[in-house]
Amino acid sequence: MGINSESEITANLQIGPTDQGMVRLYIEGAGIDLPMDFDPEEAEDIAEEIRAAAEQARAVAAK
Repeated sequence: MGINSESEITANLQIGPTDQGMVRLYIEGAGIDLPMDFDPEEAEDIAEEIRAAAEQARAVAAK
C-alpha cells in the first residue's frame, strides 16, 4: 500500500506529550495498537513535514 492507495481501514490518532518528555503519536484501530514516541525535535520535524504536505495538497486541490 502506498501513499496514494485508498483503504477502508479506520483508526484513531492521538497526539500528546508523555511523562518521559517525549511526543507520542498513538494509533489505534482494528488489530492495531501502535504507540510511536519522538523526541521534541523529531516531533517538530514531523510537524513541518505535515504542514508542507498540507500546502502541496491544497495546491493539487485548487487545480
